[in-house]
Amino acid sequence: MAAKLEKTSTPGIFRRHMKGCPHHGRPDRKGRCDCSYVIAFRDRGRQHTETFRTFAEAREAKRTRGSQVVRGEFSGLAKVTLRQYALEWIERYQGTGRRGFRDETRDEYRGLLSKYALRYFPPQTRLAEIDPRQIADFIGWLTRQPNRRKGTLSDKSVRNALGPLTACLATARREGVIRHNPATGAALPNRPQVVDDDERARPFPRLEQDGETVETMELTVALVHSTHRLMFELLAATGLRRSELLALRGGDLVLDGGRPFLRVRQRVRRQRGRGLVIGPLKSRHAKRELPVPVDLADRLRALRIPHTALVFSTATGGPLDPDNLADRVLGPACAEAGVEWAGFHTFRHTVASRLFEEGRNVVQVQRWLGHHSPSFTLDTYVHMLDADLGTPLGVNAGSTQRPETAANQGRMEAMEVAA
Repeated sequence: MAAKLEKTSTPGIFRRHMKGCPHHGRPDRKGRCDCSYVIAFRDRGRQHTETFRTFAEAREAKRTRGSQVVRGEFSGLAKVTLRQYALEWIERYQGTGRRGFRDETRDEYRGLLSKYALRYFPPQTRLAEIDPRQIADFIGWLTRQPNRRKGTLSDKSVRNALGPLTACLATARREGVIRHNPATGAALPNRPQVVDDDERARPFPRLEQDGETVETMELTVALVHSTHRLMFELLAATGLRRSELLALRGGDLVLDGGRPFLRVRQRVRRQRGRGLVIGPLKSRHAKRELPVPVDLADRLRALRIPHTALVFSTATGGPLDPDNLADRVLGPACAEAGVEWAGFHTFRHTVASRLFEEGRNVVQVQRWLGHHSPSFTLDTYVHMLDADLGTPLGVNAGSTQRPETAANQGRMEAMEVAA
């Protein structure tokens, strides 16, 4: 049973002397103790109390709550902690756009909240107590967090980590739990960065051995175990994302006729509590049709894959685990080929580089790869493009030689005499 509240000299502020305290039951006794202070106030006909460690904290809170009640801003939800609200919010949030909120995005937000915001802010932090200064400190803390590969989080990763917290606080503001979203207008880092070669799109290299050119992508595919080689041949020919490759069904392959192709309509993803599941593509731009080499199409057709069955699957017909494939199948082949750093995405980068080498423009490459915009494709692969300025532009842009007319011949002779 809680100790009885005893009045202080300030109306609305009480002292809770616990049992064993020399002032318990004797408020007129002199001396100091460490018992807590309690403020009491009413809002909308309901009595509210809050406990504080010092009298100064209680007096400031009493003044603040009184102002909130007068302005109609106080709500019982103001006592809710960030942790309580965020964990409840992530399960019901439906986004603010017309496309709704995907379950995979919910899983991503849940992970980011647990990894960053809920780790930085103490569990007892109240939602209404978070201010712009604390948000700025949180952003500064994010910039110092280690990156999984090396260094610290990039500016983009910092923005991604802040995103779920910003959306959570925006919902709290719309629901009247807080008056303002303290993350609105927060200054995000924009640090000058030197792009490391390891961070750029890097295709399989070409090697010169005994006067011959060796394509390490083809070498890697040849070194893959025969049970999975056809899958990696298709990957090398199309540049599919691994999630798209592993979701292909027999009905997605159109192999008859003179121009065989495949349809990209679904992808594999890992869902919390369910493991690997097959679902829709992340965006409409990823929906596309890609040509398949005729010889590869013939070998795929020979498999006679049922319309609804996965093209590449486990013994039970389920989707293959991409992480297991990377570790047990692709990794050893890459190591043997001398490109141990390569992975699934290296095939995609190689296909992009070869498309540009063949003269495809950036829009064609963007649509082939399923990017959302040509500018993203250009930003990713601009370092692969030929930097040679070529011939000069003009009326006779196709040639760098002057026509041999009488006038031009006279000018050349005059220049030779002057020299």
